[in-house]
Amino acid sequence: MEKLKEISKGVYEAIVIGGSWGGMEAVIKIIKDLPVLFPLPIIVVMHRQKNVESSLCSVIKKNTRLSIKEITDKERIHPGTIYLVPANYHVFIEKDKTFSLDVSENVLFSRPSIDIVFESAALVFRKKLIGILLTGANSDGSQGLKTISEMGGLTIVQDPMEAISKTMPMSAIEKVKVDYVLKLNEIQSLLMSTV
Repeated sequence: MEKLKEISKGVYEAIVIGGSWGGMEAVIKIIKDLPVLFPLPIIVVMHRQKNVESSLCSVIKKNTRLSIKEITDKERIHPGTIYLVPANYHVFIEKDKTFSLDVSENVLFSRPSIDIVFESAALVFRKKLIGILLTGANSDGSQGLKTISEMGGLTIVQDPMEAISKTMPMSAIEKVKVDYVLKLNEIQSLLMSTV
């Protein structure tokens, strides 16, 4: 793992993770061994079908010791919780660290949009945000990761050679000077080093 940006313990306040095709399996590999007292909220946005909802929460819940829930409108973000963006909604993170759900037009053929979640989180958490972009079949997330980088946050992309679909990580690498390009087990280790 090449060190591109110095990692400081206790600096970060939130993590956003985005992906699509193969992304849920990748998320599970990252979170499965995080300790029950892992202090950061983890906001997960995945492209998925409208009718696939709480089953994803159930699948993830079986693979983590952390609390997990699907986001509801105006809900406050709490430490140590995994938040799953609901299908067919865009999610914005507000200045007061609450969620807002929105049903405006698709962005890059997707709702939810990874870019919207990443960009709104970057504006709230600024340099205290970790953004992770995983496997996926389009370029959603690249612009959001760029915003996280511009705000001073930590940017991580899954190694495209490990990704089920290389399009999303490759797009991010081409458009953003990412801090780390890592395999999933290395991403988990890096997250543990931040707390």
